[in-house]
Amino acid sequence: MPRFYTILIIVLMLTRPVLAQTQTMTLTDVLQLAQAQSVAAKRANTQQRTNIWSYRSFLAQYKPQLSLDGTLPNFTRSYIQVVQPDGNIQFEPVSYNNSILSLSLSQTIAPTGGTISIQTQLQRFDNFIQNNTLYNVVPFGIELTQPLFRFNPMRWDRRIQPLLFAEGNQQLIENLEQVSVSATTLYFDLLVAQVNLQIAETNRVNNDTLYKIALHKLELGKISQNDLLQLQLSVLNAEKDLASAQQMAAVASLKLKTFIGYRDESNGQFRPLELAIPNQIPVFAVDVKRALDEAGSNRSAAIGFRRRMLEANRDLEKARKNNGLNATLIGGYGLSNQGARLGEVYVSPQNREYVSLQFTLPIMTWGRTRAIVETAKANSELTQQTVEQDKLTFEQEIFTQVTLLQMLNQQVTLTAKADQIAQNRYQIAQDRFKLSDLSVTDLGIATQDKDRARRDAILALRDYWQAYYTLRLLTLYDFETNQKLK
Repeated sequence: MPRFYTILIIVLMLTRPVLAQTQTMTLTDVLQLAQAQSVAAKRANTQQRTNIWSYRSFLAQYKPQLSLDGTLPNFTRSYIQVVQPDGNIQFEPVSYNNSILSLSLSQTIAPTGGTISIQTQLQRFDNFIQNNTLYNVVPFGIELTQPLFRFNPMRWDRRIQPLLFAEGNQQLIENLEQVSVSATTLYFDLLVAQVNLQIAETNRVNNDTLYKIALHKLELGKISQNDLLQLQLSVLNAEKDLASAQQMAAVASLKLKTFIGYRDESNGQFRPLELAIPNQIPVFAVDVKRALDEAGSNRSAAIGFRRRMLEANRDLEKARKNNGLNATLIGGYGLSNQGARLGEVYVSPQNREYVSLQFTLPIMTWGRTRAIVETAKANSELTQQTVEQDKLTFEQEIFTQVTLLQMLNQQVTLTAKADQIAQNRYQIAQDRFKLSDLSVTDLGIATQDKDRARRDAILALRDYWQAYYTLRLLTLYDFETNQKLK
């Protein structure tokens, strides 16, 4: 056991008599605290904010972008080499400022992968040696940049990114449901520890009382010395079990409080938790087909199946198109002018046109292109096979969980009845022992059966509630209220 837990347990045990009043909490209370203030819940909400802003960033790429670009100032004073008519080189001094300012509005074209932009530009050149100034202006210009025969990532992003966003939204719900599952586990860890502590305390009191009765019986000759020693050993074992149960309860309490972020204090002292036993289990029927349908429409994994297949197809198309003929068409039209004065350059501007086609065609790659494409094909097939296997595992997991929940529902009822019978039997055995009508051995058996039945009842409740919240996690559906989890 870590040293921190050991020290804290000792402190809790030493201060137990003066602790503040115990606070009773139900499973619902603990789950609400965990959802509201646990670190795991806060981390899930932070991941969701990241998901939202990432998707907004994606959407912004498809909206018009307005930008102001410039180089201002752009001053140079130096010597440069100038080739003379006779072939000699002379170094001439230069001193100038060449400033450019451009305002552009661009829009991506998702279906084709191109970009269209409108711009206006002003350029000023100052020659400080010759003491003159020139202006060059583009009052209006429109440009189209269009890739040809190339992979278009924007077309695929418009299909994949919404799935990623939906997957992230459902992942938030799953993460919060996982918080409930984890909190339920810790809740019952503490509840089992507290029940064991109650059993240990009861057994210590009962064994001490029975030992005193046995001392009186020994004087009357109604009990043997061996039976008396056996009862004395039971008292010592009860004391040992009580100390161990106190330690386990302290550790379980600390773990639960840490997970749910429990900070309640009273009079400067932490209030110990006393957990209520959630005996009332919900009664509802779960249809396997309905559970599979809800999981298929709600779970992030189901969305992820579609996304993974799209990504594999995207990578295959990228491998094919990026390793063949690639070309880019660039064309523009507008107005331009130049002059020595700023006012003059906006008068009677001239037409400005340009067009260019850039291309790359691999001719000899020594099998590199085919190898890249075949690798992408193999990866696509592997993804498809992996997704199919994951779908089968996905469905099997839900089917198993539905069957388990139905079985545990019956188990809770049976263990509760067994617990009640064992408690009644022990009370009868205790009364018979006091009347010298039952042996110490039979009393010990009744005690063990009582304790085992109580633990089995609590463990059955633990297994049921864990299965209940695990089914919610696997389907993101509340079958008790027939509503999707949001």
